[in-house]
Amino acid sequence: MTANAASLSESEGRAIPSATRGRRWLRRLGLAAIVLGVPLGGLLADAWSAMGARPSGARLARMKASPEYADGHFVNALPVVNADFWSMMQRWVKGAEGSAPATPPPIVKRGAADFATPPSSGLRITWFGHSSMLVEIDGHRVLTDPVWSERCSPSRFIGPKRFFAPPMPIEALPALDVVVLSHDHYDHLDRSTILALEARAPRYAVPLGVGAHLEHWGVPAARIAELDWWEETTVGGVRLVATPARHFSGRGLADAEATLWAGWAMIGAAHRVFFSGDTGMFPGFIEIGARLGPFDATMIEVGAYDAMWADVHLGPEQAVQAHQDVRGRFMVPVHWGTFDLALHPWTEPVERLMVAAERAKVPIAVPKPGESIEPASSPEVTRWWPQIRWRTADEAPVTSSGLAPPAG
Repeated sequence: MTANAASLSESEGRAIPSATRGRRWLRRLGLAAIVLGVPLGGLLADAWSAMGARPSGARLARMKASPEYADGHFVNALPVVNADFWSMMQRWVKGAEGSAPATPPPIVKRGAADFATPPSSGLRITWFGHSSMLVEIDGHRVLTDPVWSERCSPSRFIGPKRFFAPPMPIEALPALDVVVLSHDHYDHLDRSTILALEARAPRYAVPLGVGAHLEHWGVPAARIAELDWWEETTVGGVRLVATPARHFSGRGLADAEATLWAGWAMIGAAHRVFFSGDTGMFPGFIEIGARLGPFDATMIEVGAYDAMWADVHLGPEQAVQAHQDVRGRFMVPVHWGTFDLALHPWTEPVERLMVAAERAKVPIAVPKPGESIEPASSPEVTRWWPQIRWRTADEAPVTSSGLAPPAG
């Protein structure tokens, strides 16, 4: 760690009690199981239904016809290089210092009245944490990857626990036009949240195969638009296009890559927004920008990265590059600051993002959980997270494989 990387706050620098260390390895083991698709939580009775259902029948036949489907599962356009399993497991169990906050981060509590008046600019983004966002675009409301549960897990008892309570009750959400899902991992698709949304979510837009989980939990098939990459649907006045991504899927031991993963372009009458979902770096971002951009705002994942899985998560520096590739104007970082899902300090993604964005002259906003921003006003970044030690891009580089070397 370089001396100028960051300072260590007193609260974050305290010695960790042995009891906490003992709980950490157990939490890490549960996290590793969930991230790697091993259904340890499925051993608990309340977890079985949460795992969802496998696609079958006409749904499966449509999946098999997809250009992205081969040999019984979906594949990435740019192959993913996997790290050694046991090396990864050893690191997960060991954990990392500072990967969760010592005290809950500040949040902005919200209520239904906060959304009674539409945004003056026509575009407003509210970050509820991780990849859960309310996008108000040209008179319509899109909710992305809603996770309101205490844990992103099939179980109520084990798995990563959120750092803060949801900024608003799910029943206080304003009327929605559509819920958009990027893929079926537990930190993006949560059964309890889907059940709680009920009729508040009149439509769902999801990648191929994910509809099987929703139907298993009682969502009528007529309310689900299930799309392959580059396919689209229109809800109200918003055009939703499923875009390619470089990731993976699965909720159990036997369903790896059984459903598709995707990003999303949201195109209204006057504004365009891009949501990356979970993804590693790949040339497809350039095509997305050419076909669907430019975008007034991008919501791109910046957290849960590591050199061992650099092909399925971007990291902050590549996130800035992805924003530029899709021809974004304003960037909002997501997929950070909510769950302990990686081996980096919890504030590191945004610290590195600020450095990379400044270097690239990319305007960003870093809202508190529950805070709304309007990209048109170019809000300034106000530091609300603590200053703790973090690793620079030189100290812990994250570079996806299979990419062409930089020009020059």
